[in-house]
Amino acid sequence: MNQKINIKQPNNIEIYIKREDLLHPYISGNKFRKLKYNVQKAIEIGSELLITFGGAYSNHILATAAAGKKYGIATLGVIRGEELESKVSENPTLSLANEFGMQFLFVSREVYSKKEEASFIEDLMKKYKRSYILPEGGTNDLAIKGCEEILIEEDASFDYVCCAVGTGGTISGVINTSKEHQKIIGFSALKGDFLSDVIRKFVSKSNWYINNEYHFGGYGKVTDELITFLNNFYNSTSIPLDPIYTGKMVYGIFDMIQKNKFPENSKILLIHTGGLQGIKGINKVRLKKNKELLKYV
Repeated sequence: MNQKINIKQPNNIEIYIKREDLLHPYISGNKFRKLKYNVQKAIEIGSELLITFGGAYSNHILATAAAGKKYGIATLGVIRGEELESKVSENPTLSLANEFGMQFLFVSREVYSKKEEASFIEDLMKKYKRSYILPEGGTNDLAIKGCEEILIEEDASFDYVCCAVGTGGTISGVINTSKEHQKIIGFSALKGDFLSDVIRKFVSKSNWYINNEYHFGGYGKVTDELITFLNNFYNSTSIPLDPIYTGKMVYGIFDMIQKNKFPENSKILLIHTGGLQGIKGINKVRLKKNKELLKYV
């Protein structure tokens, strides 16, 4: 569903947001798309366990746990940070994933950094028979196939399509199904300019670029200015945004419009990639610092 954002913009610019966050309460947004064909494949080949990777408040970890419960397949999360093992009950993401039946393997950050090495994967496969490995963030060829279903024919009327970027899978799917006249803008949630090289592995079109100016200090970082913007946006639209991905992208779009980065009469589509479950964790951290909270949880 594309919802018009009824906040008046200069130069007759119109903004709509694709409410992918409404697809499922826990398998939300791009995670629904990324998991769709991977779970199908796992079931087809007779896998008995989904193994994936993530941090303390990972949207992907929770979505995988929820998908496992929904489709009757066991799940294991390899979690970054051994210190979290004794704090599962205090962590809203991990505790809910555990309620959905996910088991955890907590590893040090040093060990976690080796998660893509062949020897690490081989050891997991030996230890956990008949398992299906999903990469951190869920991005692989089947995930991109799912993300190619985000845009539909009626979206051809938009001049710009924008989404947040973490591992590059979502925007790759969007680029692959975009129209020739459309410009795709990805807003990086991470520091650095390496994401373009990742995305080029999955796309052949050139109608896109990555904006690296709105990461607010890097992955998982938020500022008081961003939180205030998101609360004001919700008060004006009743649309909740997560502060790690989509919220930063929406802030960036509004800032770019004010700086006249878009032509007159532009029609812009924003992709809401979900991730709202992580707000509880962000608020918990900010509460301890006596900071403004996101008020729509």
